[in-house]
Amino acid sequence: MDRDTIIRVRSVALDKFRTDLASWPNIWAVEHSDVAIGHRIVQSVQPFLVDLLQQGLADKTLARHLDHLQMLGAEIIRRRQNDPDLATQPVAELLLNLVENDGGPLIWPRITESAQNAFDATCRKLHRFLNQQPEPN
Repeated sequence: MDRDTIIRVRSVALDKFRTDLASWPNIWAVEHSDVAIGHRIVQSVQPFLVDLLQQGLADKTLARHLDHLQMLGAEIIRRRQNDPDLATQPVAELLLNLVENDGGPLIWPRITESAQNAFDATCRKLHRFLNQQPEPN
């Protein structure tokens, strides 16, 4: 496959991901005000997704990261609903507080340990991206 074909395929993949991303705020919303927060979450993670696309990762790997970002957004909304202090924090600050060097927040309802580990791997990549740290070899 030549470079132009790869770029076209990635462009189609990004368009599909953007379509999926557009639906997330409504899926996550517990109440109407959550939709605006959801849009801010999507805007915050989109540059990370573009970076993943540019890395040339396999479609299956990209889909896994996309699934984990959707889980992260849902968890952020859930935590904002349950914690008034978190509800006042800007999305960028929430991301920096919940996504750490060693992974992401524990997902509720609980997921399997292997699923949490996979989710944490995406969160570690996101943490490095947000903090612009080079990825270890």
